Amino acid sequence: MSTETVAVRRPTLDLARVRAWLPVYGVYVAIVLLVLYNVLFTPNFLTWSNLRIQLIQVAPIIIVALGMALVIGTEGIDLSVGSVMALAAALIPLYLGYGVIAAIGVSLLAGLVVGLINGTLVARVGLQPIVATLALFVGGRGLALVFSEGQLRDVRNADLLYLGSGDLFGLPVLVWIAAALVVVVAFVVRRTVFGRRLLAIGGNRASAELAGLPVKRVLITVYVVCAILASIAGVLAVARIQSSDASAVGLLIELSAITAVVVGGTPLTGGKVRVLGTVAGALLMQLVVATMIKHNLQPSTTEMVQAVIILIAVYVARERKTR
Repeated sequence: MSTETVAVRRPTLDLARVRAWLPVYGVYVAIVLLVLYNVLFTPNFLTWSNLRIQLIQVAPIIIVALGMALVIGTEGIDLSVGSVMALAAALIPLYLGYGVIAAIGVSLLAGLVVGLINGTLVARVGLQPIVATLALFVGGRGLALVFSEGQLRDVRNADLLYLGSGDLFGLPVLVWIAAALVVVVAFVVRRTVFGRRLLAIGGNRASAELAGLPVKRVLITVYVVCAILASIAGVLAVARIQSSDASAVGLLIELSAITAVVVGGTPLTGGKVRVLGTVAGALLMQLVVATMIKHNLQPSTTEMVQAVIILIAVYVARERKTR
């Protein structure tokens, strides 16, 4: 009488599949877990007043991060976005006498000029993006301080302030603006020739040039769009705080934007842009900061946790790239 050995196959965890899944969906899981934690342990977390504050605070970061995602999608970086915000904020009070449209127009024009400079240095001069944008990271804020004469200027224009504190259909206008920009950027990346060219350049610039793509023009346009989005964020910052402080507006926001993009699954090596992931990354970092503030943790602890999150996101993206 013979006996047969029956092998029992135990379910195993496919680590390769987890590594592929984590950069794309990990940020959403983290948000869900953090929200559940706050619902259980943070008083008044689900009140509309608290949620409204969080949305208002994260909206400018989302706007700047959208531009940063486009730049990183081309394997670049833009360190000047915070200075562009400060420059836009400094110009607003100087031109409000000509009307709110004129003041906003001048601020956006300043962003366009900065973007042209950054893009030209990267695309035509051939400087590394981190070097090209570092010049305006320093000089842009210095120019903003010159325009504002180093003074905090109050803003009392009702039409402008409505953009920062008004509501539309129950939601802050600022949030509607950020949402509209998310839709526009997502459409451009996924549905337009420009978006496909952007991703092709980020994936392999040399091949894109050989294929006859207008690489330099696309790169310049990407930096212009990034700077204009930063200018919009600067205008909205003035509208929200009802003053223009060139020394504080946009300070270190470039780090928040880069973090949102990386945590959201867009690789620093270019070739991909995850717009919704970028939004989720910004929301996650805002939730982390808000949670720690609510639980009376020191700012230094918050910064260390953010640093750890960045390192984890970069490591996960690197692991996925090498496989």
